[in-house]
Amino acid sequence: MATETGGSTRDVEIVRSHADPVAAFTVFAQDSTPALYRIAYLLCGDPHRAHDLVQLALERTYKAWRRVGDGDPFAYARRVVATARIDTWRRTRREVLSDDLVGGGGPTAPSSDMEIAERDRLVRALMALPVKQRRVVVLRYLLDRTALQTADELGVSVGTVKSTASRALARLRTLVAPEPGQEARS
Repeated sequence: MATETGGSTRDVEIVRSHADPVAAFTVFAQDSTPALYRIAYLLCGDPHRAHDLVQLALERTYKAWRRVGDGDPFAYARRVVATARIDTWRRTRREVLSDDLVGGGGPTAPSSDMEIAERDRLVRALMALPVKQRRVVVLRYLLDRTALQTADELGVSVGTVKSTASRALARLRTLVAPEPGQEARS
């Protein structure tokens, strides 16, 4: 852009009114990585896969930053995590449960042996659910999404979310039910 001052032409520096996109993405990545990791870990149950899913989500979000940076980039990254997990599941068609569910960098470590046992039992029960049910439970109850938000994110109807959640919770109740005689030990 050029302006004239007293008959001479000089260049004028154009200053952008919004922040540098790389800096904005860096802040987004730093702020959202822990939440994305929790989502990924709850979806796959393996800390190493969860780190890979988060890395992939951040990479794809960075590539699409011009489109999603002004909207809701966390929703975009969360969707990438969920979709990438499904793609991985479709390719491998096997689930591998890790014996090291807490110590391997999973979500916050419990403080007592009883909490460790409860978390282990809950994560194993969650991993025993079919992928569709697990995704609905994670989004609906662990991430506090509404039925409508969950339906939009998964690309299904609200009725499907409700019926899938109902079946998943019933299955979780049977999987997590205390073993006979366990109440007496507590």
